[in-house]
Amino acid sequence: MKSVRRGVVAGLLGGALALSTACSSGGGGGTGGTTGAASKAAVSAAVVTIEPANGATGVKPVGPLKVSVTGGKLTTVKVTDKDGKEVPGAITADGAGWAPKGGLSVGTQYKVSAEAADDKGVVAKAESSFTTLTPDKDANPRDNISDGQTYGVGMIVSLRFDRAIKDKAAVEKGITFETSDGSVVKGHWFGSQRVDFRPEKYWTAGTKVTVHYRLKSVEVAPGVYGGVDSDEPFVIGRSQVSTVDASTHQMAVERDGKPYQTIPISTGASEPKSWNAYNGTMVIEAKEGSALMDSSTVPGLEGSAYKHKVPHSMRLTDSGTYVHGNNWSDHSEFGHNNVSHGCVGLEDSKADPDNGDDNSSAGKFYAASIVGDVVTIKNSVGEQVSPDNGLSGWNLSWNNW
Repeated sequence: MKSVRRGVVAGLLGGALALSTACSSGGGGGTGGTTGAASKAAVSAAVVTIEPANGATGVKPVGPLKVSVTGGKLTTVKVTDKDGKEVPGAITADGAGWAPKGGLSVGTQYKVSAEAADDKGVVAKAESSFTTLTPDKDANPRDNISDGQTYGVGMIVSLRFDRAIKDKAAVEKGITFETSDGSVVKGHWFGSQRVDFRPEKYWTAGTKVTVHYRLKSVEVAPGVYGGVDSDEPFVIGRSQVSTVDASTHQMAVERDGKPYQTIPISTGASEPKSWNAYNGTMVIEAKEGSALMDSSTVPGLEGSAYKHKVPHSMRLTDSGTYVHGNNWSDHSEFGHNNVSHGCVGLEDSKADPDNGDDNSSAGKFYAASIVGDVVTIKNSVGEQVSPDNGLSGWNLSWNNW
């Protein structure tokens, strides 16, 4: 990387001495001549300095760009990229300096033109060009939304990075949410590689949302940049909020704030403890259809081992809590007993062990649900779900978010 230390210094240097002589002769033999006056162009007392130096490469996008003057005041500063797009900036009140209002873009060549005037109005000019660095490393951010998709009112945007983030404030500044109803969205960090975003309360049905990522030129850790500039729009669909009561073995479903249906369920058994269902508010984070469930992937799970496909499966937590079809328990269990390994089971058909029946309770609920729908479990003997387990951030108060 080329050293970026010297600035460009320029004053208006000018001046040329002009001398003219004329001769003539007359009949009397006499001679005569005149000498022209010398003239010198004025030199400005203003000296303009541009940093980084002309021709510099590997320049960081934040910090190095400065324009200053001694012996005068700046009158004009213009910084443009190779496409002619101007970089916003402002001259200080005393006229002694100029700085950009924000960061520059990585991997971009810039041209700087500046003018200043001394107290006699004599102008000095300076020009420079430099190129910002091209990052060797980026944090490889990935979120959980897709362009133009429709999500439920509990949807939380979760952004994960491959590398630890040191400048979390810079990341948050580089992510903005545009909402059609003016909803304010805030971020909450779970460790150094994950930040989740949500409004104070559930989204309003029909809200249009666009996430603006401007992280490509943001240094998120020493030598590591954000890696992405993009806009991702999505829409909030109808409201569906389901409440599972583990004590009554029923799930009450609300649509757009009104009672919609009640479905008999069987949730996590009270014994052994590893079968307990979580209490708290969770969000459908994926619809997985017939999901392969393997007891060996759940640490500490007691009881007989199992590994089989489960129909109409919708994931609620990263640790393995689902709302799913149950096509192995007897009809009498639903609405009466909790026999699952911590999930919420809805009756499904035994006719097709792998896929269940789309006309069963489980099949109809699966078809009616979308990612982002809310499922709350109450009156379970289990623990409270952790806010970072899946999209369970609604269990944090807004003050703690």
